[in-house]
Amino acid sequence: MLAMMLDGPKYGYQIKREAGWIMGQEALHNNIVYPMLRRFLEEKWVSKKAVPGERGQTRQQYALTSEGRRYLFERMNAFGEADAHSADAFHLRVGLFPALKPEMRESILSLRETFLERRDQKLQALQGKMDLGKFGGEVVRYMKKQIEVECEWIRHLRRIEKTI
Repeated sequence: MLAMMLDGPKYGYQIKREAGWIMGQEALHNNIVYPMLRRFLEEKWVSKKAVPGERGQTRQQYALTSEGRRYLFERMNAFGEADAHSADAFHLRVGLFPALKPEMRESILSLRETFLERRDQKLQALQGKMDLGKFGGEVVRYMKKQIEVECEWIRHLRRIEKTI
């Protein structure tokens, strides 16, 4: 949610809606968004101001502070093996590549690639060691195909990186 404010202030509802889209939903629930925004305010990562809405109501607008920007980039640059296991953590970092240093971008790609290679090896071993049945085999083939597609995407990202 902090990264969503990099390009400027946003209203709470806008953050809720855009975060929901990113997560594949209509909008995130208020019980998720507003407690996080309160925490961000307490940590001084965001500021909040009341602004008049278009229909006379008061709307809350949140903006990333310099402290929030510093925290966000520290967090984005802290990408380890555990983060490499998370597709969401990986996708978030790739989305923020323009703000990261080239050596950090390469580290992120390498760690994710290593995770995918290990996962592929485990699936290969699983296929060889047990009878997965018709649908179990389909699931494993599908997962291996996803790994193949993501590895190709990582190669593509590296090619893009060379043009920057």
